[in-house]
Amino acid sequence: MITTQDVNRIIGTNAVDSDGSKLGKIGQVYLDDQTGRPEWATVSTGMFGTQESFVPLAEAEIAGDSLRVPYDKARVKDAPRVDAEQGHLSPEEEAELYRYYGVTGQTSGVDTDTTAGYVDTTTTDTNRHGTVGHDTSGPTTDDAMTRSEEQLRVGTQRVEAGTARLRKYVVEEQVSQTVPVSHEEVRIEREPITDATVGDALSGPAISEEEHEVVLHAERPVVAKEAVPVERVRLDVDTVVDQETVTDTVRKEQIEADGVDTTGTNRR
Repeated sequence: MITTQDVNRIIGTNAVDSDGSKLGKIGQVYLDDQTGRPEWATVSTGMFGTQESFVPLAEAEIAGDSLRVPYDKARVKDAPRVDAEQGHLSPEEEAELYRYYGVTGQTSGVDTDTTAGYVDTTTTDTNRHGTVGHDTSGPTTDDAMTRSEEQLRVGTQRVEAGTARLRKYVVEEQVSQTVPVSHEEVRIEREPITDATVGDALSGPAISEEEHEVVLHAERPVVAKEAVPVERVRLDVDTVVDQETVTDTVRKEQIEADGVDTTGTNRR
């Protein structure tokens, strides 16, 4: 069971489920108006812990540096929305939360008559430091008041920002290339009759008709196509770091002293 002495110990620690999985940080603890016992705690859930969900402390227990509750993260996150900044649970809100968590045998600790929150100042209490007095906002604790403030906890989330792809397609282009070609041409050669050639000249009839043929050759361009690999192309990703400023509003508590002589020496 969580006691009033455990309150300062659990605020700011992590709440975990029965398996030890983290649920979120404990932000505030709500006390029963009549008994002063810790009844509820708020757990930071949602994106970057910007949402506070109420969880009952009836079956909670301290486990090392964490507060263990018998509820999983989804159940705590989906709890009925109650404004944690109002500092007080109405009987209706508390009853709704008890029904949601299935906690039986509990009644709202908030007095519903017109004297709710009234403190009898004719009696005094002595806290564990020996100081005589009474905390008008709750059970007597000690002679010190805790001042808290909110701090920004900024993180990053990896999301899809776009898609890049490679696509191969075929285009046609005209390519010209010059190649040398050769061909044969006929020319007539005449030579006089000499002693060396007179025999060949007189070997035939004296007067006759004859024909001689010569086959001419020519080269022509021949085109053949061959597909050859020329390069490899792939997609690669570079990580570029930019600076982005996040601005939000944080709250902090201030403590004022009434009826105190502030000109005196401060206690160290």
